[in-house]
Amino acid sequence: MATVLTHSGLLKSGATSSDGSGSNSTTTSLKDLDQKSTTIVTVSEDIPPLGVPKQEKRFWFQRSKGFDSSAIATQPSVYDDPAIAKQYQPRSDWENLHRFNPLARWTWKEEYTLIRKIDLRIMVFACIMFMALELDRANIQQANTDNFLQDLGLDTNDYNMGNTVFKLSFLCAELPSQLVSKWIGPDRWVPAQMILWSIVAASQFWLSGRSSFLACRALLGLLQGGFIPDIILYLSYFYKHHELSLRLSFFWTAMSIADILAGFLAYGLLHMRGVEGAEGWRWLFLIEGLLTLLIGIAAFALMPPSPCQTANWIRGKKGWFTPREEEIIVNRVIREDPSKGQMHNRQPVTPKLLFKSLSDFDLWPLYFIGLLFQIPTNPPQQYLTLTLRRLGYGTFQSNLLAIPWNVLHIGSMLALAYSAEIFGELTFHSTIAQIWSIPFLAYLVVVDVTEANRWVIWGVITLLLSFPNPHPIQVGWNSRNSNTVRSRTVSAATYNMFVQASGIISSNVYQKGDAPNYRKGNKALLGLAVGNIGVYALTKVYYVWRNKSRDRTWDAMSTADRVRYLETTTDEGNKRLDFRFAH
Repeated sequence: MATVLTHSGLLKSGATSSDGSGSNSTTTSLKDLDQKSTTIVTVSEDIPPLGVPKQEKRFWFQRSKGFDSSAIATQPSVYDDPAIAKQYQPRSDWENLHRFNPLARWTWKEEYTLIRKIDLRIMVFACIMFMALELDRANIQQANTDNFLQDLGLDTNDYNMGNTVFKLSFLCAELPSQLVSKWIGPDRWVPAQMILWSIVAASQFWLSGRSSFLACRALLGLLQGGFIPDIILYLSYFYKHHELSLRLSFFWTAMSIADILAGFLAYGLLHMRGVEGAEGWRWLFLIEGLLTLLIGIAAFALMPPSPCQTANWIRGKKGWFTPREEEIIVNRVIREDPSKGQMHNRQPVTPKLLFKSLSDFDLWPLYFIGLLFQIPTNPPQQYLTLTLRRLGYGTFQSNLLAIPWNVLHIGSMLALAYSAEIFGELTFHSTIAQIWSIPFLAYLVVVDVTEANRWVIWGVITLLLSFPNPHPIQVGWNSRNSNTVRSRTVSAATYNMFVQASGIISSNVYQKGDAPNYRKGNKALLGLAVGNIGVYALTKVYYVWRNKSRDRTWDAMSTADRVRYLETTTDEGNKRLDFRFAH
């Protein structure tokens, strides 16, 4: 017989870490995984050896010359204990079932090489699709520099209304879109979304006034809503939790890259003012809409349904991954989170499951954070190009001056995401954005922008908008704390609905009567930034308390009691006693 250690007595569902030490043939403690208790489970000699968790090096700069890339990478999981493995078996219609193999073993070299391949095949195009969304929803800011509002007879209150209508429509579409995506598959629904919203975006060429402006903003919101949680659910089929959190930071980096490209595109397209008698902003909407339409058409061919369904006429008869690679993808993901085998990728969420997910009060703190955390920086961002024009910068200068904050924002967001994963801490890292914004908002409260040096004002706003955005961390945080595909499907959409609701609030902070200094608005933003620090602290306290409460119950149970619990419990997802919340 061989001795195998399992985490937290009987390895916690979907919570295997890689920061501790251990062995599959000694009594070395695995407590360092996340400071939970351990139990030794005896299994048969014919089970191949497992990898040592401490050997995992998530980042390239952690891999020294002494790193053994040929060592076994397969991490301990619930599937290593025959007494409980049957409680975590994937459902019989899971699309990846034929590659599920609890005895599969692979090396670090195979794993890291495969992750890079997934990044190139899956992640890069996901980022390109997100850039398409950002291009079509945010190019109204570039249009503003070309007298967009004046040409349509609108004012800044109408602009606020357009942003509100867009955010409200986006919010209303989030959950229905996610449910449709889970029913027919994101590989079908996302391309369809992109094609439809691109048509609407291009149709803004023919805007004629307030009614058509608001109608187009509403349609864009309805068609784009749900895209982000759809993609996040899709990416979770290919990545482990910590990998997804990091890649989501690159995902939102793509949004900033799109904003940078939008500035350069606008610089060229807005010079078309007068071509065929049309304003430059009309050509901007038309050409960028046609560009994203092409990306939407390509998405039908470049989005495989799952790791084991990559073969088609354009991806090749044999698909993107070999049988060995498919086995590694499937088993490394499900070993970390067995809940991913409990729903197949064409399974709808029933009303009963929907209600159960929405009533999951343990995720409500993250929803509340989603509602509040971006409000302190959203209004200055939405008004940036208008502010630059008001400060005396020209159309093309304003577009170019909107680029630097996006460049700085990319660096700060990536640094924050990497730091959060390296130190294994989410809450305090997410709070940094609020601390960052306080001094710059305080300056905007006290300064008179009509008297101050315009380059100083631009510099302050640029630094404010360069804040390290915790959004990618929080999306991954929400996914980790869901712990089932069903809950993850709904919670991703619900979290993003709260984020869009924050956009509605943000769109009405700066009012026409408060211009040009917007002192009342900036005071509200400053107060909220301070208050948000308390919200994050309370969230930390809540999750620590929930975990300690479960620790007391779980640690008081004998091994036999734990096995009996796993065999008989009706608890699901994050309600299980063997689950611990990330914070």
